[in-house]
Amino acid sequence: MILVTGGTGLVGAHLLVHLLKKRETVRAIHRKDSNLQQVKKVFSYYEENFEALFAKIEWVEADITDIPSLEIAFKDITYVYHCAALISFDPNTYFTLKNTNTKGTANIVNLCLAHNIKKLGYLSSIATIGKNEASPIVTEENDWNDTNVNVYALTKYTAEMEVWRGTQEGLDAVIINPGVILGPGFWHSGSGQFFSKTAKGLSYYPPNGSGFIAVDDVVRMIVTLMESPIKNENYIAVAENLKHKVILTKIAAALGKPAPRKPLKIWQLTVLYKLDWLVHLLTRRGRKLSKMQVHGLKRQEIYSNTKIKEAIKFEFTDLDPVIRFTSGRFLEEYP
Repeated sequence: MILVTGGTGLVGAHLLVHLLKKRETVRAIHRKDSNLQQVKKVFSYYEENFEALFAKIEWVEADITDIPSLEIAFKDITYVYHCAALISFDPNTYFTLKNTNTKGTANIVNLCLAHNIKKLGYLSSIATIGKNEASPIVTEENDWNDTNVNVYALTKYTAEMEVWRGTQEGLDAVIINPGVILGPGFWHSGSGQFFSKTAKGLSYYPPNGSGFIAVDDVVRMIVTLMESPIKNENYIAVAENLKHKVILTKIAAALGKPAPRKPLKIWQLTVLYKLDWLVHLLTRRGRKLSKMQVHGLKRQEIYSNTKIKEAIKFEFTDLDPVIRFTSGRFLEEYP
């Protein structure tokens, strides 16, 4: 039996669809306040008889920070896909992020070792790949440097260290490091906001860009690696390196909205993050923009996908039809 953590998130929900279509026996954990109906909505995008397919999931209420509930979830499990994580760039959420992302991953690794799990697939992030000041080219061989790194990247990196620690203790594992993941279903968090905010109308676009990938490619990649003899390796998962202006223009066109035309300058973002800090200081409202986020926009890294292409002959999906499909699902829900 396969266990999926984070099954109520973008990648986890799409992974559940993929595994069940392959007729795998799947158990997924969810927290008490999770929205399972949103996962069912994702199933409806791809399957006519989605209710029956969704009903095949064995749901267990558990939290990756709660070992007793995880012990129940691990019963009779042979493979684990660990997709659960907390995403936040607010510096004030560091300890919450550490508890979920790092300690939660340590719990998963320890239980994999205790239950003799055959293989662990860990969904990480390109945020944990080291940058080279001398070159914008980023590969899996780059050394990690925590200078000017946001709190999300810090906790995902230490989570990866827990996975590598597990491999030293006998656990077989693979890690993928996706860029910005594009796909339908979660419009008000993560990359879903590219669509929901563009639909409201954007005048400005951020400087530079990032690496982007379709959610289905992320799923295909990690499943292929889990089913292969490959172990104890990590792979960058980026289909295209694009400017923010380009990706937002493509999304705007698919949504029938005007494209943003005004560039945000770094000095403007610097002023904004300082104002945001002041508002937080006065009101205790959560931070919306941090110094580290602004620093990350100063140049565009070019993420290399050579390693995964060579390892499993992986072919990436063109992002244009992915954007059109995702935009279409958004417009169905928010006409």
